[in-house]
Amino acid sequence: MLKTKAKSKVIEKHKVHPTDTGSTEVQVAILSEEIDQLAKHLKKHPKDNHSRRGLLGMVSKRKRLLNYLAKENEKRYKALIKKLGLKK
Repeated sequence: MLKTKAKSKVIEKHKVHPTDTGSTEVQVAILSEEIDQLAKHLKKHPKDNHSRRGLLGMVSKRKRLLNYLAKENEKRYKALIKKLGLKK
């Protein structure tokens, strides 16, 4: 779970318009940050299967959001992938 300050920094960096808090880009960016944090946690605690299940859920949600964005707006999708450094 991201802390409020970290989440607001991510939102500030990826928002599409001034009052944006829930666009696809913002959701994917927040999920990416949470995935990174959870992956670090799982390296320290390899037997934490409950967190591993949560990580898999987050990864699949991010994938669904990216697929939606790719269908809706290819240009924004490519820009987001490049900005976050994701493989695709």
